[in-house]
Amino acid sequence: MRIEEKYAELYIKMDENINVRKNNGKMPAMGYTSNLDVLCDFQMDILNHLLEEFMQGEDLRNMKASKVIRTVQDFIRTLVYFCGKGIGGEVEIEDTEIIEKFFATKYGIGGTAAQAAMALAAVGCPSVIHLTDDSKEVCEILDSPRIYTVSADGSLIHTNQVTQKSEQELHYIIQFKKGDMIRLGDQELAIPISNRLIITRITVNEIMPFSKPYFEYIERYAKDISSNVLSSFNALKDKEILQKRLDDVRQHIRKYKANNESGIVFFEDAHYHSDAIRKLCIETIYSEVDMVCMNEEELAYTLSMYNFPIQIDDIISCVEGIKYLKEKFRMSKGIIVHTKDYSLYVGDRLPIDIESGLIYGNMLATAKAMVGWYGSKEEISKVIELPLSEKGVFNKEIIDKSIYAGEAIIVPTKYIDKPRYTIGLGDSFVAGVQICFM
Repeated sequence: MRIEEKYAELYIKMDENINVRKNNGKMPAMGYTSNLDVLCDFQMDILNHLLEEFMQGEDLRNMKASKVIRTVQDFIRTLVYFCGKGIGGEVEIEDTEIIEKFFATKYGIGGTAAQAAMALAAVGCPSVIHLTDDSKEVCEILDSPRIYTVSADGSLIHTNQVTQKSEQELHYIIQFKKGDMIRLGDQELAIPISNRLIITRITVNEIMPFSKPYFEYIERYAKDISSNVLSSFNALKDKEILQKRLDDVRQHIRKYKANNESGIVFFEDAHYHSDAIRKLCIETIYSEVDMVCMNEEELAYTLSMYNFPIQIDDIISCVEGIKYLKEKFRMSKGIIVHTKDYSLYVGDRLPIDIESGLIYGNMLATAKAMVGWYGSKEEISKVIELPLSEKGVFNKEIIDKSIYAGEAIIVPTKYIDKPRYTIGLGDSFVAGVQICFM
């Protein structure tokens, strides 16, 4: 079946596939962090005005990102660095007033678990989530009959029944668009790719407190948990805290798998603040899970840590890099990479149709990019009408004719050149993939 036809068929069958899961009492578990996103109305005119006011005499192309933003100048240089390269990432800030006095803001939801739960709820698919920031604002955004969490007494509840226990955490989201022009005097720098910068004021997620009732519920009712999603260890900066959380998760995974051998343990990787944290996380968790999922920037960075040469624009090089990681860490099933042009699974043959998971992931991510919120089935119908990414189609042709055709499955995305929204696209992709796990 041609990929266009499979998109159309899976869209038509979406309700049926989700209802089968609901009728069988199945849903994914989404861990581990939540936070309040503060969405900034980023205007290029404002950045250019700030450059004129604060950065006279500096070179746009030599500006570097700060590890921690402490001044207005740190903020401006960091924005220029990420915008000018068209790359995403996270940077900490000491004083959030630096942002709020320049940009208008509104609230959204943050955290892979929370965003994925929202994306699934929008298409009628239930999930159970682990909360860290359980503030009133977060719980109001997550309030849905299709989103569950676990109470202190081990019961499934909705977020409107949660009593706040933790401090609120704010993440400021700055989205920038391909083609916008950064200017300082007679210097110009075009943004090459639409992307986002996350500026964090970390509180509760610095220790990522685990909910014991959540873990016990997933273990006890493992047969009903079709997939167990792990994420957000990148929020941690203290190696001792990270090691404790990873040890707890390893024990949890083993109990979950003991009660549900066919359940999928799914790890969504991320941008890390520290190479040491990234390395500890990778070397502890990769060998424990069934699947690891990441974007192409994260793939390239991880491979560079292990001195494996990769050309990120060469699809065969990407496949070989993925195979290296799978074999090095003895992963049981495979690795998924999601990009704006394609999604790719490399690994063992599976009893489920992973291609359908990649397609649903692409659908939900593209809907988020196009609509600016979590796409309903009706809004996803407009995604189906979009053309396939030409680069994705080209890469699929290369894979299908290569020696890796039997172990690599690639699906071109429905392409948007200038997305309305660039935050949470990977999280929405993760949500869509979970639909294929029964």
